[in-house]
Amino acid sequence: MLGANVMWGLMAPVAKIVMAAGLVSPLLMTDFRIFGAAILFWIASLFTRHEKVPTGDLLLLAGAAMLGIVCNQGCYVFGIGLTSPGEASIITTTMPLWVMVFAALILGEPITLKKIGGIVLGASGALILVLNGSRSAVSAGDNPMLGDILVLTAQLSYALYLTFYRNFIRKYSVFTLMKWMFTFASIVVLPFSVGELASAPWEHFTHKEVFGAAYVVICATFLAYIFVMIGQKNLRPTLVGMYNYVQPIVATSTGIILGLDAFTVYKAMAIVLIFTGVYLVTISKAAPRPAVGE
Repeated sequence: MLGANVMWGLMAPVAKIVMAAGLVSPLLMTDFRIFGAAILFWIASLFTRHEKVPTGDLLLLAGAAMLGIVCNQGCYVFGIGLTSPGEASIITTTMPLWVMVFAALILGEPITLKKIGGIVLGASGALILVLNGSRSAVSAGDNPMLGDILVLTAQLSYALYLTFYRNFIRKYSVFTLMKWMFTFASIVVLPFSVGELASAPWEHFTHKEVFGAAYVVICATFLAYIFVMIGQKNLRPTLVGMYNYVQPIVATSTGIILGLDAFTVYKAMAIVLIFTGVYLVTISKAAPRPAVGE
């Protein structure tokens, strides 16, 4: 989970650099991720053990694709286009809270003081990073309320995916799960993407767009989703959600390294708060394991 969120944290500045020239739109970047990952997972599955997936489970995987990929990525991309990046980032910090609530309702995970304290500390650290980084932001977006609702919907859908499908994904290998989820996601977004793909200025793409998009597809999507699936199979949903707070640390650190940001005492405090929060959730009480055969 740490590896996946590090790659996702790096995706923010990389994608921003790629889209800065105006050749790659947010929708086109989303298309790269979904279609590119589907192709890569199908190729990878050719070198792994074949698993037959019955129709009933395929329908469940279609639902997982809608929650974990289409709604999560789609609502976030369109939402951030309507609201300010600062507001979107703040709303993103609520995801671990929703995971804790859904895990309690669906999986019976106990809500402990350590979990609550860990989430509060992690959210506080993330908010320090976000608010310090967005002080100079002036763009409120064309429809902030709708944008905020879409970004919140993205967090709710991913939190629901992490909890609702936590036990189901143990039935199949990572590559079987991912190839079908990204296939279903591709089918859903294709009607909305045909025009964007046809009108993209492919002939004007430079090495910046090519290598940037390659990082987003290969590292921040293909490898990151493999890591997430392994983490989701072996960790409690609340802890999986807590690693979401690693992303602003990575994004901020990258900005400092590139000279786009400066290291401050507030950022140091934020990093300490985030990792302390993750540690508290890690050592908190887990739900009782089901007996063999349940």
